[in-house]
Amino acid sequence: MYNIVELPPEGYDLLPKGCSAPAFKSLNYYSRTAGRQTPVIVLLPEDYSESKKYPVLYMLHGFFDNQGWFTRPEVRLPEIYTTLRRTGKAREMMIVLPYIFCSKELPACTGMNLESCLAYDNFINDLTTDLMPFINSSFSTDTSREKTAITGFSMGGREALFIGFKHPELFGYVGAACPAPGLVEIADSPMHPGQISADEMRFGEYKPHALLISSSKADCVVADAPDTYRQILRANRVPFLSHVMQQTLHDHTAVKPHLYNYLQIVFN
Repeated sequence: MYNIVELPPEGYDLLPKGCSAPAFKSLNYYSRTAGRQTPVIVLLPEDYSESKKYPVLYMLHGFFDNQGWFTRPEVRLPEIYTTLRRTGKAREMMIVLPYIFCSKELPACTGMNLESCLAYDNFINDLTTDLMPFINSSFSTDTSREKTAITGFSMGGREALFIGFKHPELFGYVGAACPAPGLVEIADSPMHPGQISADEMRFGEYKPHALLISSSKADCVVADAPDTYRQILRANRVPFLSHVMQQTLHDHTAVKPHLYNYLQIVFN
């Protein structure tokens, strides 16, 4: 049903001649979960109109980063999205880039430790209680699960999977690029007690239309975490899409191919 390619074709991140990419819009909302004003970046579709209802894709950054990670020039998110949209391969959508470190005690991540991991894990509460209501009240969005998607890179990928399993009634599409370890418990690791058990990595009444896990065999940062998740999903008989790259690294070189595939999957 979906054509997953390891690496996109040449020119996929270049705008078609005469086209311009939509601009990022920086906003702030009050997070009751974090007890502070919190930044968020939104990429609106071309010719955004309040008379239409738009699907929404939430895209989560990794450890030590912030809401601006996907706006980096090397990621080329607006260019990839616009090219796919103009060639009829992607649907019109809003893309939301939140700040996912959610703590009332710390404004930002201070180190790779349990405290920081729990702050990232707490984003699930900010998302459902604060961010999604803010986005839905500020923009003309289609709030159905069929028109709501989530993905992320590294720690953001782990959180996207966590959120997808905990709230399948909200998200019809779930993705993860090079997801970090710790979704399930890692033995003898106080930093990774596990967000859910392996048995909880399954869906009940609500099942995603697509679940995509992208990873690279050359990624030594998250090591075998993505394959561990794939093994659990297979054991639980959960359908998913697997995107395996051979030589990309734990950076934009792996994220861009994930975006190329995932943006064609969501809402189609």
